[in-house]
Amino acid sequence: MAVLRGPSAIAFARWMEQPPVIEDMPVSLKIIDSPEQMQALLVKREADLATLPMNTAANLYNKGLPYYLLGCPVWGTLYIVGKGSLAARKQPTIHLFGTGTAPDILTRYYLENHPGDYKLNYSLGTAREVMAGLLTGKVEYAVLSEPFVSMALNRDSTLQILADLNRFIDGQTAFPQTALVYSGNISHLKDTLISLLTDASRFVNEKPYETIRILEEQEIFASGMLTPTTLERCKIDFLPAGQIRNNVDLYLQLIDNYEPRAIGGKLPDSTFLTGHP
Repeated sequence: MAVLRGPSAIAFARWMEQPPVIEDMPVSLKIIDSPEQMQALLVKREADLATLPMNTAANLYNKGLPYYLLGCPVWGTLYIVGKGSLAARKQPTIHLFGTGTAPDILTRYYLENHPGDYKLNYSLGTAREVMAGLLTGKVEYAVLSEPFVSMALNRDSTLQILADLNRFIDGQTAFPQTALVYSGNISHLKDTLISLLTDASRFVNEKPYETIRILEEQEIFASGMLTPTTLERCKIDFLPAGQIRNNVDLYLQLIDNYEPRAIGGKLPDSTFLTGHP
């Protein structure tokens, strides 16, 4: 199993210390440092399971890779952070990085549904640079993902979370931003995996301090980066594809409306969600 370093890895902390055994074989967990490395791994078909952004999973499926959606373990980590109300500022500038990525699309969607004369600035190249700009005062408002949100709030008590970017404006429908995909050659294990993954996410929510200890000992996150509140804001809750089809359809339609290229130019067919025609 290949897992992206970052919030996705939080959902599988328990497996790092107690890997489940399936058909007499322990699950081998590999931490991958970037989405680009993850894509290369999947193109070579070197993983049976993997976590990656939902739009990237749809994109790879549309390019012919036989990886299907097993479910979503992480339901959003994106927030606008700054000092004072956005609405109170004239032409506020919001810094973020990654034109055409999910953070960019969800920021644009949120702002279009909250009228104002906003400006988006993409001049900084990484989330860490955006956070650094916020802390030094060079950036007034920023789109950050966890754990950078918690790090910024901990270092500057005058900063606030000003917007949650992880839901549609109806306030009920959450964005399944992270996909957990599986190779077709392990489709017979779906039910077993869903049960194990549900237990893994429950562990995070029931034992946050144990989760943090494991992630720090495994050097996934540096000491002090995570708190129980950080974990809460990551919205860890594995739900299988069959239960979240509506969320996935709406989310991918939203991506398609803003940046069709982000999902390969079209919505994936139903096999992406079901694993069979």
